[in-house]
Amino acid sequence: MFNLLLVLFTLFGLTCAVPIDLPRSIHDMRTQHLSKRTNSTKFVVAHFMVGNSYPYTVDNWLSDIQLAHQSGIDGFALNVGTDSWQPQQVANAYEAAQQSGTGFKLFMSFDMSSLPCSTAADAATLRNYITTYATHPNQFLYNGRVFASTFSGESCTFGQGSVVSGWSSQFIQQLSGSNAVYFVPSFFVDTSTFSTYSGVIDGMFNWNSAWPVQVTTSYASSILGAIGNILQNPSSALNSLSSLVGSTTPDQQYINALNAMGDTKTYMAAVSPWFFTHYSPQTYNKNWIYLSDDHLYAKRWESLVQIRDQVDIVECLTWNDYGESHYLGPIEGDQPNSQAWVDGFDHTGLSIVTYFVRFVPYVFTGWLNLTLYYATAFKTGSYPSVTKDQIVMWSRPHPALATAPDPVGQPQNFQITEDKVWAVVLATSSGTVTLSTSSSQSQTFSVSAGVSKLTIPITSGGYMAATLSRNGQTVINLKSTNFTFNPNPPSVQLQCTCHFFRLSSGSGNHPHARRVDCDRSIFFSEETCWLCITLQFVFCRRVRIG
Repeated sequence: MFNLLLVLFTLFGLTCAVPIDLPRSIHDMRTQHLSKRTNSTKFVVAHFMVGNSYPYTVDNWLSDIQLAHQSGIDGFALNVGTDSWQPQQVANAYEAAQQSGTGFKLFMSFDMSSLPCSTAADAATLRNYITTYATHPNQFLYNGRVFASTFSGESCTFGQGSVVSGWSSQFIQQLSGSNAVYFVPSFFVDTSTFSTYSGVIDGMFNWNSAWPVQVTTSYASSILGAIGNILQNPSSALNSLSSLVGSTTPDQQYINALNAMGDTKTYMAAVSPWFFTHYSPQTYNKNWIYLSDDHLYAKRWESLVQIRDQVDIVECLTWNDYGESHYLGPIEGDQPNSQAWVDGFDHTGLSIVTYFVRFVPYVFTGWLNLTLYYATAFKTGSYPSVTKDQIVMWSRPHPALATAPDPVGQPQNFQITEDKVWAVVLATSSGTVTLSTSSSQSQTFSVSAGVSKLTIPITSGGYMAATLSRNGQTVINLKSTNFTFNPNPPSVQLQCTCHFFRLSSGSGNHPHARRVDCDRSIFFSEETCWLCITLQFVFCRRVRIG
């Protein structure tokens, strides 16, 4: 099986710390221009999977909210699905936000890939969330209305004759006064159809703008034909794709389509550090990567800062979507059977645990430190001065072409990632950075005050090390002690916990739900919980955790 673990370090001083319009060529992606939009107050929010919060208490929510607030994030987009326990967790989130005293905001992001939307009655669930929290002091209001978003929803009719009439008559028009909604969904539709949603949308959220999703192995091969096969000449081929990382072409398409609608529409862009998911066909059937090399998180942020006049809100993907590996926050709550590539990579730990399939950093404060820096620049229009020297660096523990005994197989597009150590340096003043991956492989760079993005190849048996020197003094010195670039991924045994509701008799005619856990150690599979369902708890309903 292909291994995509990335390990990430943050250093302070001496401390270790779906379909889109494709351009005809890379040149097109570089040269197209954005239409000017009106300036507005800028916001940065993070996508929060409520479905992964089953065991959360108000204190858990409070801790996450405080950490996010300290990291320059203004609010959470609460992704909600069908689980009966999720409304209580939403209530806990709003209570915690109020307790925090930070002014941290929340809004609903309806997961329409989960929530039903074929009948008029289905819309009542959405409206109830809006009316319940419309006047809450921590509800995110935009232009005086209740802000709401979605993941998907472009096929929802709510029992009406069309998607537009469904959303309009069963959602938008039934919410008025203090409940009036400001609707900025993520509909996966062609931008040429935006005008058909006039009267329904107040803007659009461009989910796929976070990654260069158009860059697949076949796409890369088609535009790199002159260079040759990617696998035969990976460095030259992949270097040619670097200009696509952080590109604003997806933003341009949305912004221009929104401007063409006539009145001022809100554009919400996305940013994410990477994307890796590894589910078998027997479970969620998701097994691919998006191109996330070339300092994606930093470059995407820099692109958004550059075009901030056209972008109203940036949504970070995500705070806690463990299944897709792009979580910025701590590992808490329930995972969607993603333990194989998540467990052991807590953002507060310093020891590296090399598991089998990973595409996630083990110290997530690195991402949050970068988030604070770039979110400040996006919201204010000026990059803040760096007051602490920092280095954030990451790498996979195994080569891109590595194989291992995993029945799921190599993820789609594994050929487009490189065997390198990536580093982002935040320096208080000019200095010298040396990156090393072996006793014979190192490279020295001169860096200026602010941000520098550096990289160095890594080969089998390699490690990660970095120093920052200034005026003859070593300011940062790190060599990882538990990381080796291993060409032979080891097999591991996973522990998975499944959570169910078993109905038991209660007083009167109302059954009570109690939690039932199924623990089972298995070899190389995220299917443990599914086995628990079929073999152990045939009368239990599985709680959706992804």
